[in-house]
Amino acid sequence: MSQPKSEQYESSKPLVKVKNLVKHFPKRGGVFNQVIAKVHAVNDVSFEIRKGETLGVVGESGCGKSTLGKAIIRLHDPTSGRVIFDGVDITHLSRSRLRPIRRRMQMIFQDPNSSLNPRMTVEATLREVIRLHKIVSESEMRSYIDGLLTKVGLRVDDRGKYPHEFSGGQKQRIGIARALAVKPEFIIADEPVSALDVSIQAQVLNLLMDLKDELKLTLLFVSHDLKVIDHFCDRMLVMYLGNVVEEMPCQDIHATAKHPYTKALLASNPITDPDQRGELVVLEGEVPSPYDPPAGCPFVTRCPIATDRCKTENPPLEDRAGNHRVACWEVKE
Repeated sequence: MSQPKSEQYESSKPLVKVKNLVKHFPKRGGVFNQVIAKVHAVNDVSFEIRKGETLGVVGESGCGKSTLGKAIIRLHDPTSGRVIFDGVDITHLSRSRLRPIRRRMQMIFQDPNSSLNPRMTVEATLREVIRLHKIVSESEMRSYIDGLLTKVGLRVDDRGKYPHEFSGGQKQRIGIARALAVKPEFIIADEPVSALDVSIQAQVLNLLMDLKDELKLTLLFVSHDLKVIDHFCDRMLVMYLGNVVEEMPCQDIHATAKHPYTKALLASNPITDPDQRGELVVLEGEVPSPYDPPAGCPFVTRCPIATDRCKTENPPLEDRAGNHRVACWEVKE
């Protein structure tokens, strides 16, 4: 009997540890360009990713998923908290000290059209990052690039083409090749298929799954699609307004989800069999502004089971059972 995917990596050493991570973006205005407000993008987030594991991050647009990924890889400097990669606290490392570690952690961006330089050929794009991190010698460069293109399903003679000569799916394959070029151990995939046609999404996802197994990669996979997360990941974090409200194994998530927000996301997810349609959960109320989040639970303005306590006290993300954590006063053991 195969081991549940959420339990396959329990004995593995954590590769990434995120502790109480906070990221606020200041909003400036007035005559003296002073800080007049802050966007609370990520609020006190903590979790671990074990070697070889794929952790999914899911939530509505604007919930802080992409900001979380960029703060982990230091594309955004955290406001507070810590990011520990393979035992090294990288939160405040200088650029020079971060460079050898950054080679080990790469990012696949959401929109391949904006993440590729339109004036550089595929070969020039890959050559730049390979040369920067001194992955191979100049004499081995061409064969190494050809191998990368083949690995991601592109042709060798595509190396001389520019981004506008490729389809959306092919551009994302170039982005994947660029991430793999430096032989990373950890990859953050920021909604890598959301900008692609549905017919192409499955191809790119299958490619990522194959590469993950072949190269023994550890992944943080950001998506708004629960079906993709459930299929692709071992565990998932559910984010709402910059907060993690639930962390759970990706195994029978319809039966095990406990937080009312997670249940609402699952109920609104498209299903393949109309006969299996359950009761539609409609969330009422307004989404709070990230400039002025609620004093208590971030979900309190839309929660169907909220109490007076929820309006004043933000529930901690507490263990329930089976590697399952929930931030809700009304969810019992």
